Amino acid sequence: MSSLLARTATGIGCTVLALPLLAALIAAALLGSLLPGGVSAAPSKHALADIPPYMLALYQRAAPECPGLSWTVLAAIGKVESDHGRHPTMVSSAGAVGPMQFLPSTFKAYDHPVPPGGKKPPTPWDPVDAVYAAARLLCANGARNGKNLRRAIWHYNHSDTYVDQVLKIADGYAIAAPPATGPAARAVAFARAQLGTPYVWGGDGPSEGGFDCSGLTQAAYRAAQVSIPRVAQAQYDHGPRLPKGAVLAPGDLLFFGTGPGAITHVALYTGHGQAIDAPRPGAVVREGPARTNSPSFQGATRPAAPDSGGR
Repeated sequence: MSSLLARTATGIGCTVLALPLLAALIAAALLGSLLPGGVSAAPSKHALADIPPYMLALYQRAAPECPGLSWTVLAAIGKVESDHGRHPTMVSSAGAVGPMQFLPSTFKAYDHPVPPGGKKPPTPWDPVDAVYAAARLLCANGARNGKNLRRAIWHYNHSDTYVDQVLKIADGYAIAAPPATGPAARAVAFARAQLGTPYVWGGDGPSEGGFDCSGLTQAAYRAAQVSIPRVAQAQYDHGPRLPKGAVLAPGDLLFFGTGPGAITHVALYTGHGQAIDAPRPGAVVREGPARTNSPSFQGATRPAAPDSGGR
């Protein structure tokens, strides 16, 4: 059996699916749900010390209202606007009110549906209503799937200085991922060198016209002298797996599908909530939001871990 036929028989990670499922997953990919963000970042010691536990849980609960939005951005806005509700009056000179400092007229555009635990009717004074409305405002202005986060924050407050301040605070609220070193760094460098290469079903590299998702990740680790299997499911099974909620590091592989035994896509994490993948026919190798908060995200592995055979 040829290598291509063997891959067909076992199912290439991101392409061989039953037709109804394939159609559904392609549609999901177009909505940005198949690609992996460090949006589920663990809170840093600074975040735990600075954010009241109730507000921290609320920011984390509300962030998925906007796919691809990190809870750290909501928390940073809450910090700038009212110190997480600690401001004594929470009324600005412009008439903005509540913990997220909404003008009442602006709040009305984003106050529905009423979130679990929100007030009826919703009010910008209520933390639950306000944080969910903030997530929706950001989503409507560029935060969805990380398309243009700076623009989204600018729409919250029309100031580049404000945007820089929010992003700096958000960065400090997340546990910093360790930098890529050794084989992981070489795998990331190889993947970045392939940006713009066409997606080719079953492709293992430029000699075949391009890559598919697992062909790219296997080639990246081959360049780093780490051997991993060919297809996405086999790469997921190969491990070593990271515990749920672990801080991702550059070089980690991110896996997507309908379940742990139905992995259909793999991407290479590059740090700062970004990942490189070969997404689908008609596309090219690209780098974009990791989207680890997607319902299809099944977990991550670290092929270059010291006990995994990396060197």
